[in-house]
Amino acid sequence: MQSPSSQYVAIIGGGPAGLMAAEVLVGAGYRVDIFDAMPSVGRKFLLAGVGGMNITHSEPMAQFLSRYAERETDIARLLADFSPTDLCDWIHGLGIQTFVGSSGRIFPSDMKAAPLLRAWLQRLKTGGVQMHVRHRWLGWDESGALRFISPAGETTLRPAATVLALGGGSWARLGSDGSWLPLLTAQGVKTAPLQPANCGFDVGWSTHLREKFAGAPLKSIALALTDVQGQTQYKAGEFVISEAGVEGSLIYAFSARIRQLIHIQGAATLLLDLLPNHSAERVLAEVNHPRGSRSLSSHLQSRLGLAGVKVSLLHECLSKEDFQDATRLAAAIKALPIILKSPRPIDEAISTAGGICFEALDAGLMLKALPGVFCAGEMLDWEAPTGGYLLTACFASGRAAGLGVQRWLAAR
Repeated sequence: MQSPSSQYVAIIGGGPAGLMAAEVLVGAGYRVDIFDAMPSVGRKFLLAGVGGMNITHSEPMAQFLSRYAERETDIARLLADFSPTDLCDWIHGLGIQTFVGSSGRIFPSDMKAAPLLRAWLQRLKTGGVQMHVRHRWLGWDESGALRFISPAGETTLRPAATVLALGGGSWARLGSDGSWLPLLTAQGVKTAPLQPANCGFDVGWSTHLREKFAGAPLKSIALALTDVQGQTQYKAGEFVISEAGVEGSLIYAFSARIRQLIHIQGAATLLLDLLPNHSAERVLAEVNHPRGSRSLSSHLQSRLGLAGVKVSLLHECLSKEDFQDATRLAAAIKALPIILKSPRPIDEAISTAGGICFEALDAGLMLKALPGVFCAGEMLDWEAPTGGYLLTACFASGRAAGLGVQRWLAAR
């Protein structure tokens, strides 16, 4: 398909990581082709922006980095060269302004992903990047050439360097199907199994709760979870009652710890604080307040503002005896046990954990087992909650891979 050239780089995967690697490389004078299995590039990026494109976060860097948990050190090296501030400056360079929301999250001014992607693709194409869609990567042939299948048939390619940015294993319909994992494992690359991250979890609600409240948001609440190390984390926010169980931003913030607990113990117990702005003493006093002829449900709504899905959850999780005992009911309002049984399927997850271990990569994100092959984005074994952390690390890793290619080719 192409003759070998020391200035030619193939990038497989047209998401943020692959596009950023392309920008770095074409800006340095390399000839760059992007190959994507889908009919167009950036499809997951566009869908992620449907509800408002949360590009990054404004919180202090130490707190920002803590979101990457055990991979904090690895991601810190990437963000040292391309921080959230650098990302915002880069977006501004595309003619897109940003703003900081009330939660500290940073968005494009119009909250949309499409204008940003259009401006970016136009800049890349003007710079000389060639896009090849409907080209699915099949691995390598016996001579080490890249193999692709396209509507025109199978073809091979031997670039000077390759950047793999194929995404994780979630949202397969948009191209991130994890099919690359066995291809790399067969080449001796150290990988970890893909697992759902930022995902919902099964609870096993009653028919009544499912039929009446599936899709209902739980707002002004907080969760507490004690992890396998015995450390308890408490966080306020909101989530949604799903037909299967629970999902939403507050659940996603705990998803790694929940998944680990389920793996080790078979289940995970969240403690749901239905009234985080009320002390336990106040809740008990209000529950004990004389209610006269009012029903208990009316009493809870009048004295504590508890109604709808919150009261239904109390009925769902407590026995009749618990519900009639003021002390136990008040305690449950502040710490209602919700037992999570299993994560939802990986293709429903927003992102995935697992993938290429950082130990399999050098400082430039090149695979130690495959010189000249670099990796970026969600293919790498890291995870983070929603809130801009996922995209920031994908952009930064794409930039790091592009710079790694430059250094490697320059040294040859």
